[in-house]
Amino acid sequence: MFLGFRRDRTALFFTVLFPLMFLVVFGGIFGHQTTSKVKVLEVGPSVVLDQAVAHGDLAKVMKVTKTSDRADALRKVEKGDADAVIEQHGPELVVHYSAADQVKSGTVRGLMDSLVQSANLAATGKPPAYKVTNQQVEDDSLKAIQFFTPSLLGWALASAGVFGASQTLVTWRTKGILRRLQLSPAPIPTVFAARVAVSLAVALVQFALFVLVAQLPMFGLQLGGSWWMAIPMVLSGVLAFLAIGMLIGAWAKTQETAQAVTQLVVLPMAFLGGSFFPLDDAPTWLKGLSYIFPLRYLNDGMLNVMGRGLGPMSALPQIGVLLGVAVVGTLIAMRLFRWDAA
Repeated sequence: MFLGFRRDRTALFFTVLFPLMFLVVFGGIFGHQTTSKVKVLEVGPSVVLDQAVAHGDLAKVMKVTKTSDRADALRKVEKGDADAVIEQHGPELVVHYSAADQVKSGTVRGLMDSLVQSANLAATGKPPAYKVTNQQVEDDSLKAIQFFTPSLLGWALASAGVFGASQTLVTWRTKGILRRLQLSPAPIPTVFAARVAVSLAVALVQFALFVLVAQLPMFGLQLGGSWWMAIPMVLSGVLAFLAIGMLIGAWAKTQETAQAVTQLVVLPMAFLGGSFFPLDDAPTWLKGLSYIFPLRYLNDGMLNVMGRGLGPMSALPQIGVLLGVAVVGTLIAMRLFRWDAA
């Protein structure tokens, strides 16, 4: 099994190197990005905004540029070159924004509301009874590479597991290899166990490569204290994806059918599993739908221990789900299994 996999250059490329290329590209582009600042144009003097910029931490989330050309500033907002225009007329702070970007405009309006409330409280001469202290739950050094590494690794494992198992089983059946194996001295459980063992070994190699590349200075991955829990997460995920691939391979009669069904499973699972973009701002129904796919549990579990720095117990629920999928998928695949293509 291992020698056959090693000699297959195409399988080596698409299983190991191709997903690693995604990590390099995503990590190089977004690896050191944090939350993007909103761009605000200030027309004329604005006492409230100027004081907030001078004495507060507003500069961390907002880039303020002064300008005297009001018409040009408004055009920039319309074109999307700026997120808002701020001007103050006496006690009134006017925020000009575009409805084309609800997220950025909402951020600016929320910040301005907060500044006005603070200014009103300060004008009364009395300290407010309550204050708000904002603290980020993650470490300040947390970068986007912390999220890309486990999510892209999960996608790589899912693709290799489902495609590899389904295509192997259908190929063996259509070419009569299963029948020859049945008649050979090699025990069938040993043959399938070898296939699983090779898949697990390749997954560990993928995990090591992803972590080593992501830890390069140009990317800057920082592993949490319980990062090693990602190893049983990876093994559990591979077993789940192999079971899904075996199920597809046991049901499909031809390679074309197996490829089509595998695509229908892997592609939605990659996008809804959170491998290419976070699902935090997705609609509630879409986030609920994502938990149908085992990749969501693998991504969340690895992210908890590799990116968020949570303890080893945080990965146990996801490991349990993945092992459950592996058991159920294997049992169904055994019921659907047949030796011949006919």
